[in-house]
Amino acid sequence: MHAANTALKRYNPKVGLIKSWNKKKSWDGKTTWQYPVIIDNMLNLEMLCYVSDITGDPKFRNVAISHATKTMQNHFRPDHSTYHVVDYDENGKAIHRQTNQGYADNSTWARGQAWAIYGFTMMYKETKKKEFLETAKAAASFYMNHKNLPKDKIPYWDFNAQQEGYKSDLDFAYLKLDYIPRDASAAAIVASALVYLSTFTTGKESRSYLDFAKSTLKTLSGPAYFANYGTNGGFLLKHSVGSIPHNSEIDVPLAYADYYYLEGLTRLSELK
Repeated sequence: MHAANTALKRYNPKVGLIKSWNKKKSWDGKTTWQYPVIIDNMLNLEMLCYVSDITGDPKFRNVAISHATKTMQNHFRPDHSTYHVVDYDENGKAIHRQTNQGYADNSTWARGQAWAIYGFTMMYKETKKKEFLETAKAAASFYMNHKNLPKDKIPYWDFNAQQEGYKSDLDFAYLKLDYIPRDASAAAIVASALVYLSTFTTGKESRSYLDFAKSTLKTLSGPAYFANYGTNGGFLLKHSVGSIPHNSEIDVPLAYADYYYLEGLTRLSELK
């Protein structure tokens, strides 16, 4: 309840979204974000709905619905890929669409897409609003069917890293990486979301989500990604990425990779 009330202090009803960060500059060195909202914040909305349930106060759920609705309208491209950051003016108009942790403003940061799939799946669970389900399915389709998704279903940290037509505002050469890192955390988030999404759909569509989730979790449970006992700093999964643009947590274990991996396995075990 305290966390939910704190989150609402970041909410401007005129904008209709919870503000992610205070005013800050983008990587291009020219743009200053006034009211930046990141796709990651879709993950805060389930908590707000829960607090409405336990308090009987609808204001938290109403903010969650508003945030999800405006995110649905402004964070997605026509192909259902996502922008990481959308900046708004004081009237709630989207004025900048860029990235902070992805490769380029027009690229698709893998974990950002994962947050979208998961967040809209959970908002459908909480509200039963069909538009949230359709958004989750569209975001999942982009991810699952992307030509650059490796066969083992563990994505590169950005679907478009180092590809023609995608120009970063940063020079990554100084990192001297001779490979494109994978992001096991994105894979784990998507797998957990798809187990749930399979329960909101039927037939072939439901099976496709469940099969994809099972295949991903199986890969993450194999030697390429699952650490030997006593190694990896005590973490379960290897090969995640925090933020390559910030030169932070590159090809390392991450707490949320382990969390969503375990959640996905738990959800799978609970299916009837």
